Amino acid sequence: MTREALDSLDKETLIRLVLAQAETIATLTKQCETLLARVAELEAKLGLPPKTPDNSSTPPSKGQKPSAPAATKGDGKRKAHPGAHRPLHPNPTTKRDIVAGSCQHCGADVSQRPQIACDAYDHIEIPDIKPSVTRVTLFGGSCPCCAKRFKAPAPQDMPKGSPFGANLRALVIYLRFTQGIAFERLATLLSDLLGLDISEGALVNIFEASRDAFVAARSAIRARLLSGTALQSDETGLRVGKTNWWLWVFHHGDSAVFVAKPSRAKAVVEEFLGDFRPDYWVSDRYGGQMGFATKDNQVCLAHLIRDVQYAIDAGDDVFAPDLRHLLGRACRIGRRRERLADATLKAYASRLDARLDQLMARAPTHEAGVKLHRMIKRTRRYMFVFVTNRDLPATNNGSERALRPCAVFRKITNGFRTGWGAALYADIRSVIETARRRAIGALEAIRLTLAGKPLLAEA
Repeated sequence: MTREALDSLDKETLIRLVLAQAETIATLTKQCETLLARVAELEAKLGLPPKTPDNSSTPPSKGQKPSAPAATKGDGKRKAHPGAHRPLHPNPTTKRDIVAGSCQHCGADVSQRPQIACDAYDHIEIPDIKPSVTRVTLFGGSCPCCAKRFKAPAPQDMPKGSPFGANLRALVIYLRFTQGIAFERLATLLSDLLGLDISEGALVNIFEASRDAFVAARSAIRARLLSGTALQSDETGLRVGKTNWWLWVFHHGDSAVFVAKPSRAKAVVEEFLGDFRPDYWVSDRYGGQMGFATKDNQVCLAHLIRDVQYAIDAGDDVFAPDLRHLLGRACRIGRRRERLADATLKAYASRLDARLDQLMARAPTHEAGVKLHRMIKRTRRYMFVFVTNRDLPATNNGSERALRPCAVFRKITNGFRTGWGAALYADIRSVIETARRRAIGALEAIRLTLAGKPLLAEA
């Protein structure tokens, strides 16, 4: 049906059409669930192993963890380590020197005796937390020269408008987007902890007013990221309203940029890169992230190892076991690159390629081995690029670590109501993750961003 045909329909006809399509979708969904259950049943009959986090890309949260064995010795208490204690604070706020007045053994007066420091400990307490409220009154009057009304200008550090200062706004943003506290709970927390009554609408206004500052910070981070020669990327699901979005991360070195888009296609990468193309790209084997490097790609060996493990579990004993050993050897070489010379790395790369050629000459007979063989044939040129390029990792674990807080936030909050909220979250995550890589705390990074200052790594 074309758009013109839809435009010609009346309201009742459109309602009937939508209801009919909803019924069809429900029927197809039920059939799909039935077919998936049947596929799982057939796989169980064929003896295929289940997909787990150890042999596939199944998330760790969906894996069944075994129960730990029951303790057989002791009462379960940890043994104390002799001499272990909390270290003293290097810069205490105040100091109190307590001089003994009497001997604890005989009661004699020792207040006039010379004494030395025998023990020292810290007592830590927090004061009552109360907001600092400044009433600003602007005076004015009538000008004796022009007879017009005049008024004192508002101070620059306390402008008229939002009553909330920079530190309070930074704290609210930190609690919401770093600790994942929902709006209602955040308003309650500020009331209980600070004695500050603030509505959910005021919280939304704080977030919306901070958008420009985080957009500017994200642009600066992106410019630095795209000035390098290598990029790493990955994506994870995101829920915005009733729509599935994706949260992308592009990073390398001390910079990371997150992008929230309702698409998982290559167009997202093209929009992020613009006319820039890096020399090297590290990612998994998803086609939307491949083909943007001018020189070469490096695929994630951790994903490959899990796929190989599944082939081993399924019963392939011709191709997969030796490939698993080869991939593990490549990862071990990657961990030792700093101690190896360039010539040694080139020799290792040649040996790995030669061994892979030998393995590819084999003809596995098991179905899982055949599928694995075809997949390795497509990606073999991207497997060992990292061996001779010290700037590339062997896996895409850095991207997954960057996305892990986002997955936790998604589970806590169930997503966003609006697209601008998701975009703001992506910009804030760009600032926080970049600050982490530059040894800057999250709250301090938010303060710097709101003040319009760059994220400079600590010396």
